Amino acid sequence: MRRAVLLTVLFLLTLVITPARAESFDGTELRVENGVFRDEHGREVVLRGFNVSGTAKLAEYRGLPFASTGDARKSARAMKDLTGANAVRFLLTWAWIEPRKGQIDHTYLQGVTTQLRQFTDEGIRVYLDFHQDLYSRHLFNKDSWYTGDGAPAWAASGYPKESCGICVHWGQNMKNNNAVTAATYDFWHNRNGVQDSFVNAAGEALKHVKNALPANEFKLVVGVDPLNEPYAGRYDAGQTSQTWERDLLMPFYQRFREEMDEAGWNAKPAFVEPLVFWNQNVEFFAEPGGLTLVPTLGDRFVFNAHFYDGKAQSGVLMPGKAADGQYTQAFTTIRDRAKALGTTAIVSEFGHPVSGFTSDKTPSVLKAIYQGLDSTAPGARWWSAPKGSVVSGSQWHWDTNYGRHRELMNDNPNKVKTDGDAMNDEHFSAVKLDANDNPVLNVDRAVVDRVYPQAVAGTTLAFTYEDRAYQTWQQVPLPNVRALVGNAPFAVIVWDSNGGTAPTELHLPASLRSPLVISSATSAVDGDRLLLRAGQGRQFALVTASSNGNVAAAEAEIRQWYVSW
Repeated sequence: MRRAVLLTVLFLLTLVITPARAESFDGTELRVENGVFRDEHGREVVLRGFNVSGTAKLAEYRGLPFASTGDARKSARAMKDLTGANAVRFLLTWAWIEPRKGQIDHTYLQGVTTQLRQFTDEGIRVYLDFHQDLYSRHLFNKDSWYTGDGAPAWAASGYPKESCGICVHWGQNMKNNNAVTAATYDFWHNRNGVQDSFVNAAGEALKHVKNALPANEFKLVVGVDPLNEPYAGRYDAGQTSQTWERDLLMPFYQRFREEMDEAGWNAKPAFVEPLVFWNQNVEFFAEPGGLTLVPTLGDRFVFNAHFYDGKAQSGVLMPGKAADGQYTQAFTTIRDRAKALGTTAIVSEFGHPVSGFTSDKTPSVLKAIYQGLDSTAPGARWWSAPKGSVVSGSQWHWDTNYGRHRELMNDNPNKVKTDGDAMNDEHFSAVKLDANDNPVLNVDRAVVDRVYPQAVAGTTLAFTYEDRAYQTWQQVPLPNVRALVGNAPFAVIVWDSNGGTAPTELHLPASLRSPLVISSATSAVDGDRLLLRAGQGRQFALVTASSNGNVAAAEAEIRQWYVSW
């Protein structure tokens, strides 16, 4: 009996610990092909990480995401170590690019590039985001309850005194603040050449970044988001939200695309956002959109959506927690819109407050959002309907200055903001510094340090990850597989392998660095990566913690299951 137990242990160890020769297939340029990101090895790539950072919206560090190069470096390393991120959305704003009309501030752009390189140095991919909220901070009175970011002062002058009236959320300024709506309307109608100036300034910024980066690092720059969260301001007579997207927003994107090409970014896609209100789940604030009247985007564009649960944030419209499959339909809609437009999708912002009166919902909301990114089915039905692509995403946000800011709101020395994100009373950062200046998470690590398919040698057919955070949503119908995983986190991936030399790579969270792997492919662990190599055809892998379950019986079940659909 003891000998049988020993043999069983030795067998499991061969599955659990298989060290790999250090080998990297990262560093190649991405392209959009047949509805997914692919690298130069032909692997399907999923981008996961965070926005860096909300500090770029403030004047505190003159529009830079971090206080210093060292701060950026510490943030990049902590993000990789704590979450396994492989990509960031990197913010910059027009106000600091062109503080005076026609004068580009290359010192600012050098600061942007230097901080950006702290992420590429860690092998983290980057896509730029020309950020704005409420058009510009320069529209707001020094005593205002709210503030914005985006346009420089010279492009925000001459508007009526701003006021949102009775507003309970800063986002209501988009529709209720006359100064914001007027300035935004003028931008889309190019009043006094304001849109011309923005596009030209963006082009100069793109040239600067490309010229400042070594070629191998520029390969890690995936693309650029032309403008954060676009909206009309107000509509012309007879115009609808959908015709506005078609007649004003899409021509702007085409124009921006041309500017990218002239700046040497022709091989990189534009990450274009639809009308910000298109997928709002608060019905009275939502408007139709999603670029539905645009016939196609193609592989030089990415369909770039945001997702926030406005009902959950209200604390009134959704009293309880998010449940299994709560956002499945919302993310299916994002996938469907990208497919209809002939491109891939990314959700470049999502999140929930980490502090405040609705922060008790944060674990459930984040779990449900990541579930929506990972799969098209809730956990209760995944095993019977597992098919679906994995969507890239960037959580809002990663700010090591969280709770340590000193922002003079609207340049008012009597309104010094130090709490949270220091922007419109938001608390979204997934990270902060502890008393010893070490980065620590504001959220459950199990939610953000996840198994995900960083690169798939072929095409992903199905994927799921049960993180065991908050609740268990996966209901495994295969009894031996259910017994094997027990209460441990686990992931399942099924893919159509192309048989290439570059492996399929899964990120391994801290909880699964010595995993039990059952797979039709050859598996090996390299640090925080699981490498899977296989010939052509359908493959599978189950990844979980070491277990006393019946491995052979579980493998027999999963082998029968993965070819049955």
